Amino acid sequence: MKGLKGKVAFVTGSSRGIGRAAALELARAGSSVIFHGTAPSAALDSAAAEAGSDSLKLTADFSDLQAVELLAEKLIKEQMVPEILVLNASVQSYTGLGNFDAAEYLRMFNTNVESSCILLHRLLPEMRKKMWGRVIFVGSVNGTKPASRLALYGSTKAALMNIAQTAAVENAPFNITVNTILPGVIETDRNAKALSDPEFAAMLKEKVPMHRFGTAQECGELIAFLASESASYITGAEIPIAGGLQL
Repeated sequence: MKGLKGKVAFVTGSSRGIGRAAALELARAGSSVIFHGTAPSAALDSAAAEAGSDSLKLTADFSDLQAVELLAEKLIKEQMVPEILVLNASVQSYTGLGNFDAAEYLRMFNTNVESSCILLHRLLPEMRKKMWGRVIFVGSVNGTKPASRLALYGSTKAALMNIAQTAAVENAPFNITVNTILPGVIETDRNAKALSDPEFAAMLKEKVPMHRFGTAQECGELIAFLASESASYITGAEIPIAGGLQL
C-alpha cells in the first residue's frame, strides 16, 4: 500500500474482528498503529503484540462519552494524533421497533454515533494542520438496506453515513479523505453465534448473490487501500463489501 509507512493509525475497536484485521493490515504496510479496546483484555494484548513492538494500546468504553473525551484529550496531549482514523468500534443487538428499548437505543447511539462525532470534533482540527489525513468509517449494509431485527443498529449506521459525507466535503481542501465501507455478513466472532445455526446460515447465504460470507481480512485490506495514496482521489464514497447483499 503506497504512502502508509510511518503514518500513525488509530483503529477503534481493534482487539477483534474487522478492526483487528484493519489494524494489522495497516501495521504490515508500515504504519504505527494505536489499538483500542473497551477494556484491557488478552485479545487486545494479542492484537497489539502481533502488530509489533511499536504498537500502542488504549482503552475506553465508547458508551461512556466522558471516557471518549478523555481518550481524545490523551491523543492530543501526548502528541499521538493519528493521520489515519478508522472508526470501527460499535455495539449491536437484535432490537427493532417491535421490541424497542430506549436504554438500548441510547447505548447503541452513544457507542456507534456520538463517540465518533466526539473523536472527529477533537481530532480533525489537528489532522488539518498536517494537510493529510484519512478517515474511514466501518458502516454496514444495514444502513442502506434495513433489516427489521436490526432496525436500531441500522439507524445508527445510516446516521454515520450522513456524518461521513459532511466530513468529506468539509475536509477535502485539507487533503483529508473520508470514506465508509459497508460490510455485509462477515465471519467474525460477533456473528459466530448466529452463523452457528446451520439452517439460519444457509438461509442467509442464499440471500447473498456470491453465496458466501465475507472475511474480516477482506474488510481490513479494503480499509488499508482507502488509507493509502492509491485512494487519494476517493472521498465521500460508500463502498459495499457484501458479496452483492446490498443489491
